[in-house]
Formats: sequence, structure tokens, C-alpha cells
Amino acid sequence: MLLKSEVPPTQTLQQPPILRLENITKRYGRSGPNAVEAANLQLHKGELLSLLGPSGCGKTTLLRVIAGFERPQQGVIELENQTVCAAGRWIAPEHRGVGIVFQDYALFPHLSVAENVLFGLKPLARQGCLSKSACGQRTQEAIALVGLSGLEQRYPHELSGGQQQRVALARALAPRPSLILLDEPFSNLDVQVRLYLRQEVRDILKSINASGIFVTHDQEEALAISDRMAVMRQGQLEQVGTPEEIYRQPASRFVAEFVTQANFIPAQRRGQLWETEVGQFEISTSLETEADYGEIMIRQEDLQIELDEQAPLLVRDRHFLGREYKYCLKTPSNRMLHARTTARLPVGARVRAAVTQHQLRFFPTAPSAAYGKAASAA
Repeated sequence: MLLKSEVPPTQTLQQPPILRLENITKRYGRSGPNAVEAANLQLHKGELLSLLGPSGCGKTTLLRVIAGFERPQQGVIELENQTVCAAGRWIAPEHRGVGIVFQDYALFPHLSVAENVLFGLKPLARQGCLSKSACGQRTQEAIALVGLSGLEQRYPHELSGGQQQRVALARALAPRPSLILLDEPFSNLDVQVRLYLRQEVRDILKSINASGIFVTHDQEEALAISDRMAVMRQGQLEQVGTPEEIYRQPASRFVAEFVTQANFIPAQRRGQLWETEVGQFEISTSLETEADYGEIMIRQEDLQIELDEQAPLLVRDRHFLGREYKYCLKTPSNRMLHARTTARLPVGARVRAAVTQHQLRFFPTAPSAAYGKAASAA
């Protein structure tokens, strides 16, 4: 039976990459934009990486290229120091040693749990790499690993969605691949099942020191499950880093808006202050720039609000989230800001905004009518 042996991230990143992508470009048809453009990426042994981005940004295409289901126009792919894709070289998917977990599970309805898992081992058996008894042993180990012991003879229609997803994971893990690819594996599940299963899948993969790539458009899911994240936009990798790095230090306005769902407030330099329609913010070290115009980014949880009848912000709506409230705030220019806090404030009240300087991020922009409107309203 496989034993739990999670490798610390610092130790993992000192090892040679198990996967390396160099300048991968994939285009459908002879014209039109690239689905994936010049993607460069590395993945280390035992590391879990999320491909995060909006629908149509190229996440699944890049995953299919790694698996071998799609052939790129250019670029190099190395798996365990073996080149599987390059100019004049192409290794078929079944010979890459990659496990796949699809969004719709792709289980055979006429096969039992054990037979579905065993199906993933048949290529190894045909190649003479595994005996019949070894296939049976690996099948039982994989089923036990995902917590389905005792359900070997059930059929997919007799299982819950979460159990079906575990069967799909067991089938992918049984051949002991060097890499597991998961294409939005939790999107078809109920919220509570999804929250539970994503942690369980992470624990399972960590317990065998597996390397995995998740495709998701769910920011919270990517932050929770990943050792590193790769944020995609229009076929390009916009930023790659740890969840903490990407959340706290977004490299672009797109990453900041998509991952953190932060507020963006037009600002203009006035001496040592940034002037906005909701107040003035001191230009600290983190906001040093030559630009005179731009947008200040404030995450929802960092926007502090207090009652003040003379303040410019109006509480337009309030949503109770259990542990906190989420407020929708209207500025004088009718811009909507959002704040999360444990304080209960009345709808229709006026509030003033504050934020600690080190939590602010600044993105330069050209002067615009939008800023002029906001400034005049202030």
C-alpha cells in the first residue's frame, strides 16, 4: 500500500522539473488568434498547479496539449526529462505516462467500480509490464486510496457524484503515472461536496507525492488546492506563482481583478497623496511611481468602513455570508465598491472608507473621462 509522504514545497522545488513546457503555441485553423501562445511552464515532483482563467482563455487546450490529445504548432514538451513533443518528434498520449480525470468522469456505465479502475491498467498488461495479479493488486490499492473499499462491485449509476469522481481519480492513479491532469474535476458537484472533495483529492495526491495540474475557473478553488497557480488570459500565461504571491502581488490589473475580485478606484497624484472620490491615500513605498494618474486596488477585506453622515459612500446593499457581511457601496460617481467586514451596518447609511497603506496596489493609466467624472463628483 502506498504510504503518505508529503514533500515540503521548498524541497520539491529543488528537484528537476517533472514537466517542462517551452514556447508552446497552439492554433486552430489557418487563421485567427492562438488558443495558446508561447506558454512556458515548469512543474516539479509532488507539486500541484492550477491553470486558472475565464472561459475560453486556453486552459483546457493547454491541458490537452500536455496530454497529447492536441498537437501544437510549435514548442517543446518534456516529461521526466524525456522529450515527448518537439519539431520532428511526437509521443502518442498512451505512451506519455499521464493520467487524465475528465470533467464528466468518463466512466463506463456497464462496468463496475473495479472494472473501471482496471481498465486503466490494461495497456500496461498488454505491453507485458504488469501481470494479471499485479493489475488486480493495483486496482485494489487505488480503490482503497480514494476511500471506496467495499464498493468494488457497484456500477456508476449506483454511486453519488462525489463517488464517481473518486472512481475516475482511482482509474487515473492506478497505472502510477508521472503526472495527473484534471480538467475542472469538481464543476459538476454540489457546493458542499465540491468543498469536501477538493481537499480530499489534494490529500490523496499529496499522500503519494503525485504531480498534478488542475484546470479551473474558480478562484477560491485554485487558491485552496494549489501549491502554485498559472493565471491565463487570451491564450497567454499572465502570471505564475504561489497562491499567496498572486493574491497579494498581482502582476497585472487583469490578475488583480480576476483572482482577488478587488475594488479599483481612479486616483490622481496631489503632492504626497493619491486623491480619489472616496478620500485621500498617502503615497507609501508600495505606491511609488512616476505616473500621475491610475487606479488604486483595494481588496474587499482590506476596505474598512465606518458610519459617517458626511462621508461620500452610501451603503446600497448588504449580504450576510455567515461569518461576515458583504457590502455594496455606491460612490458619488455611481461606481460600485465592495467591502467585507463583521460589522453590521444599516442599508442606506453613509460610511467613510479607510485602508492600511501596505495593502494598496497601484496600476498606472492615462487620464480619462472616467477619472474626471469621479474627481468632479468628489
